[in-house]
Amino acid sequence: MSAKLFESITFRNVTLKNRIVMSPMCMYSCLDQDGKVTNWHKTHYTSRAVGQVGLINVESTAVHPQGRISMEDLGIWEDEHIEGLTELVDLVHEQDAKIAVQLGHAGRKAIVEGPIYSASPLPFKEDMKKPEEMSTEQIHGAVEDFKNAARRSREAGFDIIEIHGAHGYLINQFLSPLTNHRTDEYGGSKEKRFRFLREVITAIKSEFEGPIFVRISANDYHPQGYTVEDYVDYAKWMKDLGVDLIDCSSGAVVPAKIKPYPGYQVQYSDHLREQAHIATGAVGLITSPMHAEEILQNNRADLIILARELLRDPYWPRRAANELNVELAPPKQYTRGW
Repeated sequence: MSAKLFESITFRNVTLKNRIVMSPMCMYSCLDQDGKVTNWHKTHYTSRAVGQVGLINVESTAVHPQGRISMEDLGIWEDEHIEGLTELVDLVHEQDAKIAVQLGHAGRKAIVEGPIYSASPLPFKEDMKKPEEMSTEQIHGAVEDFKNAARRSREAGFDIIEIHGAHGYLINQFLSPLTNHRTDEYGGSKEKRFRFLREVITAIKSEFEGPIFVRISANDYHPQGYTVEDYVDYAKWMKDLGVDLIDCSSGAVVPAKIKPYPGYQVQYSDHLREQAHIATGAVGLITSPMHAEEILQNNRADLIILARELLRDPYWPRRAANELNVELAPPKQYTRGW
């Protein structure tokens, strides 16, 4: 039996050469606080593409300056960001990998100067800034920010867009009953709490024809919060809107104690894949090639999304190929005649 980890997979018009994905991870490396790509980003992401990762998913990239997780985050809120992002895309493509951008807005978890915003005026923790409740006009403005970011993503040449709907950031703040106490058209029921994400997906699709992924927190780890069962409905609605894959993470919408273990979030990708009939990605303490292969062979996910393991080892795919008895071609530079 061949290793499924190294089988290609196609989402709409984009084919990934294998099932290995670099998870979006904040790098806090825009030291000028302008959101622009630096040489460090070019080295960081391209080295994983050289290592044979099939899909590089760039860190959460802010659609608005007040939506940055930190002041050092990448940005895509203005056209001046396109040039650097285009260069990053081209560098990754040169290494025969595909590249996605994760579009995000931190909402009440933004660590920036000035006001911050959320679905409801509830701080993440007592010692953090209290957000302003977004007006309907501000919500529409945020949807437009995502739409403009999608246009810039297209112009920069990204293959895939991932919407950051997890980890307690703005979209997650609308989705969860723990953080959305609204009684208007954007709160009060599951359908209304989904409305903001629905409008964001629709706006992005109007500017971007490629595959769309959505990262979710499939468990709030709180008795009054959502579990993966609640996300079955959300996943079905996302599929109906044309979302291609659900990236299944969990937690961080409110402070909570989590007991992680290898593959602790695979159960969520497995459940949503089975119940919502949508492709899923598994992420979270997946470090062993054999473990990754088991997840795919047992149809518990369609993609394996690696985070810290790829920070430790940019060449993890080559190590995985050796362990799974898969022969990978050497870099093309090694096969040139002298």
